[in-house]
Amino acid sequence: MGKILGNRIALWAAGLMLGGPLLAQPADLPLPRAVMDADYAPVDMAEAMLGRDLFFDPVLSGNRNISCASCHHPRFATSDGLPLGLGEGGIGLGPARRADPANLPEQRIPRNSPALFNLGALEFTRLFHDGRIEADPARPSGLRTPMEEEMVTGFVSVLSAQTMFPVLSPDEMAGHYSENDISKAVRSGRITGPGGAWDRISARVAALPAYRTRFEEIYPEIAAGRPIAFTDISNAIAAFIAAEWRSDSSRFDAVLRGTETFSATEAEGAALFFGPKGCSECHSGPFQTDHDFHAMAAPQIGPGKAERFENHSRDDGRFRVTGQPGDRFAFRTPSLRNVVQTGPWGHAGAHADLRAFLADHAARSEGLAQYRRDAPLPDLPGTKPDWAILDAPAEVAVIAAAAGPGQMLSTAELDALMAFLATLSDPVALRGRMGIPETVPSGLPVDR
Repeated sequence: MGKILGNRIALWAAGLMLGGPLLAQPADLPLPRAVMDADYAPVDMAEAMLGRDLFFDPVLSGNRNISCASCHHPRFATSDGLPLGLGEGGIGLGPARRADPANLPEQRIPRNSPALFNLGALEFTRLFHDGRIEADPARPSGLRTPMEEEMVTGFVSVLSAQTMFPVLSPDEMAGHYSENDISKAVRSGRITGPGGAWDRISARVAALPAYRTRFEEIYPEIAAGRPIAFTDISNAIAAFIAAEWRSDSSRFDAVLRGTETFSATEAEGAALFFGPKGCSECHSGPFQTDHDFHAMAAPQIGPGKAERFENHSRDDGRFRVTGQPGDRFAFRTPSLRNVVQTGPWGHAGAHADLRAFLADHAARSEGLAQYRRDAPLPDLPGTKPDWAILDAPAEVAVIAAAAGPGQMLSTAELDALMAFLATLSDPVALRGRMGIPETVPSGLPVDR
């Protein structure tokens, strides 16, 4: 079977090089359908423009020094270019971000900052590396989140609701426990209701006339007298993310629509991806994700996912959400749109080189054994050791066992797969549509 498929690839690639009248891709490969407008929720552009200002405005953070864009910046393909980010106590932007000696972070953010492409598509109903927030029509809020029954209504989508996590995290945006009114509310467990963290954030925004006017123009119920709620802020930010980083203008999309063809090397990579290497078993569908969770033996670095009272450095992945032993070390399949630009790669950002990640990822447990420690972590003294898990053979063995054996990729296969992955780069989405605002209503500095 492999020889037959290999011959088809060779003949097809030869035909492309000779300019033969061939289809844009091999007809016998299970390529996804092209992305359509119907795959996305509609967006009100006035709401999206409001969301753009909120996304780049540090006013939402406890100390008014961090915006959503600090960790999801267009200069770094909607991530931050770091293996593990520095939120509160960090200064600078992107890979140049470092710890502020006068206000050291308590720890690194435990997981790599995910890219934001296509999150406005209707099929994205689970978010975060562990899927801890997902659509659930059976619940009054329509969502399943760690807040359980305390979860409020009013978030229009999972994308909107995901904003509630960073603004409540001391390590990301809320600030250290005693630094400001937001972090104090979080520490005391006051999230919803009058005087809660969300209420205090909303009051900050409502106090700015430029924001107040725009909310009244967009939301009739606010114009009628209802106070601005945190859900309104989140809904506007979600509209911006959905519009700004819709990604369906890549060469891959053009191939699916029949307006372009792959090069010979790209064609070989596509055949491997959708064929014998099995990449598309998880990276399936029009957005290259099954939205499910898989243990792939990705290296674990940094503080791990633990409560403040826990001293371990493990990240058990989906297991932390479900409690099911089979979910230990399983993480959500990321979409591969613009994957060449969204590094470092892996749930902990342990690989700074995509080619090396691809080789280790395919090899699973063998890849973990051969991992080279190339993660460029900014110095952060006085916190958990970054390599605690990888320095413990027993911990490494458990991660490897959960993933099982994989397959080794040859140099030629890596070349072909890398060429194919490059076709997923979308210059329109990478550039953005609305761009970075010159100023924001709070008057605070904008990360550029």
